[in-house]
Formats: sequence, C-alpha cells, structure tokens
Amino acid sequence: MNRNASATPGEPLIEVAEFRTDSRYRLAHFKGHGWEPVDPQEFKAEAMRLFPGIDLEDPRQVHWEDRPWEWPAWHPGEA
Repeated sequence: MNRNASATPGEPLIEVAEFRTDSRYRLAHFKGHGWEPVDPQEFKAEAMRLFPGIDLEDPRQVHWEDRPWEWPAWHPGEA
C-alpha cells in the first residue's frame, strides 16, 4: 500500500456525508483538502488522485455516514 493511503486508526482519509435526495452529489471530505460535492465518477477519480493506492472498500480509509456507494438519482437535463 502506498504510504499516502495509510490512515491512522479512527481517522479515515475520506468521509462521505449523509445521503440527500435534493442533490445529485454527495459531500465528501478528503483529508487535508476539505469538503466538496462529488458524483460517483468524481469521487473515485479524486480519491485516487489524492491517495494513490487507497482501498475504497476499506472502512478504515473511507467512512460513509450512511448508504455506502449510493448517490441520489439524477437524469440528464435536471439542475
């Protein structure tokens, strides 16, 4: 594992906020970079860019407030 992707116990590298239906995004906090709204593709790309070698399935590295890997439904043309 890349040393940049090692989280200390109790401190995940990424935190994902609760699921909300009023947005197509979920808020994610990337350690050392703040919170930002991301869709599934942006989430994966940003996680790999910031933390090469991160295991996105490891709950010690990625904490989901609820509903892991779920994003609100969105259809092209919606705001």
